[in-house]
Amino acid sequence: MNMYAKFKDCLFGLNNGARLLFLYLVFVNSFVAQAQYESNAHIGEFGIQAGVAHYFGDLNTRTGFKRPHPAIGVFYRKQINNYSALRGAVYFTQLSYSDKLQDGNEFQRRRNLDFKSSIWEFSLMGDFNFFRFNPESPNERFTPFLTFGLGLFHYNPFTYYEGEKYFLRALGTEGQNSAQFPDRKEYGTIGLCIPIGFGFKWAMNKKVNLHFELTHRFTNTDFIDDVSGNYAGVGAFQPGSVAAVLQDRSIETGPAIGTEGNQRGFNANKDQFIIANFGITLNFSSYRCPGSN
Repeated sequence: MNMYAKFKDCLFGLNNGARLLFLYLVFVNSFVAQAQYESNAHIGEFGIQAGVAHYFGDLNTRTGFKRPHPAIGVFYRKQINNYSALRGAVYFTQLSYSDKLQDGNEFQRRRNLDFKSSIWEFSLMGDFNFFRFNPESPNERFTPFLTFGLGLFHYNPFTYYEGEKYFLRALGTEGQNSAQFPDRKEYGTIGLCIPIGFGFKWAMNKKVNLHFELTHRFTNTDFIDDVSGNYAGVGAFQPGSVAAVLQDRSIETGPAIGTEGNQRGFNANKDQFIIANFGITLNFSSYRCPGSN
């Protein structure tokens, strides 16, 4: 005899009063259990993330994935309701690329530029769940989500020449602040980014969540890689200076191509980068009266 048949025989074997009392207790127990899940509100999470980052821009025009770098982050997510949250986060990573990685592109092989930069980012983002998410409830512990927001990041590109490290911004490699090009101003080291992405979140239990997230950063700068416009030409620099050498490294691959006015970068497209990471978070909850959200 199966469990359903046993339950039916037991229920109908009772008199009417006992039967009503039994059904009442089952209903009350289910209501109390559901109310307990809903009244223990998920109010937020503190988490850490680890993954990889990658750059796209004037040195990586074919969206190659040949220079990934480790990325880490910490964040606090304030739950607004079971479908949305507000997140403040800090990330650190490095970005880099080299013309030597662009197979089949003769111009970039000759141009022969490269860069590396450390990136510190602070962002404020909104997370929007596809499903209700409440780790207190066993039936609401998984959801895909979308995320987007606004961030500020610090960058300062550098390269190595003859074993020495040189920060490129200070050299003015495209003639910034030179007397020959007074309209070319030195770029800043703070950029604005718009992160847009998606992910999946799963509550292992009431206290711990795991998630994966892929977020693309659109930025307002074309100088993460120190490459944007036209060559200034050697006449804009002190003869024999490091700046004169690093503004046009084509002499390492053949005849110099960096004459004044020749294209060095493509300033119509701003630089971008992505961060893909896994994360683990600790949940915070509190008691509240059950609601509909």
